[in-house]
Amino acid sequence: MDSGRHLTHNSGWAIGLGIFMIVLGIVAIFAPATTSLAAELVLGWLFIFGGIFQGIYAFQHNRRGSSLALNLVLAVIALIAGILLVANPLAGIVSLTLLVGVYFFIDGVLRVILAFQLKPLPRWGWVLVNGILSIVLGILIWSQWPFNAVWLLGLLVGIGLLMNGLAALLYGASAQNLQQDF
Repeated sequence: MDSGRHLTHNSGWAIGLGIFMIVLGIVAIFAPATTSLAAELVLGWLFIFGGIFQGIYAFQHNRRGSSLALNLVLAVIALIAGILLVANPLAGIVSLTLLVGVYFFIDGVLRVILAFQLKPLPRWGWVLVNGILSIVLGILIWSQWPFNAVWLLGLLVGIGLLMNGLAALLYGASAQNLQQDF
């Protein structure tokens, strides 16, 4: 299969995925507290199962003391983090919202630095704008934390789903237009 046909082969799936993610994003935006709770609980259970499987792996594959001990400590930390998130979802949502704010701020600073490194290239300004917007978003999250953390995390998840859905939809539509040219 040549590269043009390979690119367009799954365009219908991309469009379907895009529409599905857009719908999920809209639902998340209109029910942000429920989305925050769901995201926090999913993460908590992922930590719990990850800690359990990491502990099993440690006993099965690490017979030496230091390697076994380190893997067991990591498994216990993951297990404790998961249990704390599941046992107290509100505290987990507040903590996760703060981490998302820190992430956006640091991501924005690094994107601004990257933009100035890309400066001679065309469209470097879009990277700069993205970085500045990420910094502003991080500051906005901090300014609202912890008071609006319950709905803010869900809103951010919804916006992320919506934007990724739009990107997948546009990719699929572009690929279908390319497919018509073949």
